[in-house]
Amino acid sequence: MSEQEEKNENAFRNTGGPHGLGDPDDTSLRRVEVEVVIPKKMREIARAEKCSEEVEAFTKCCQGSSYAMVLSCRKENTALWDCLGKWYNNEEFRERCTKEYLEERSEYRRSGLTKKQRKRIALAGF
Repeated sequence: MSEQEEKNENAFRNTGGPHGLGDPDDTSLRRVEVEVVIPKKMREIARAEKCSEEVEAFTKCCQGSSYAMVLSCRKENTALWDCLGKWYNNEEFRERCTKEYLEERSEYRRSGLTKKQRKRIALAGF
């Protein structure tokens, strides 16, 4: 396949589907999803679920230290980064986050609504 044919194929990759947003059943990932979107999702979930105690300790330390936090919160910062690093390098966790991302993307392609929009509609009672 020539380079131009490959560009043309990629240009139409995310078309189709019920809302023209791509095939809801497509599980292939683009480079930006693998390198940016999924790691971002991993960080968010790790902060909220896996490292919540470390996040809370670091936040409390920073609130009480103002500008001196750089020096006085090293221990808490190190503990937080160690925890996040542990989960960031965990393959099972990466697979879980990838699966969740693919489910969210599939639902977006089916409905044309983002997760945030669907949540807002559900809260409004429509």
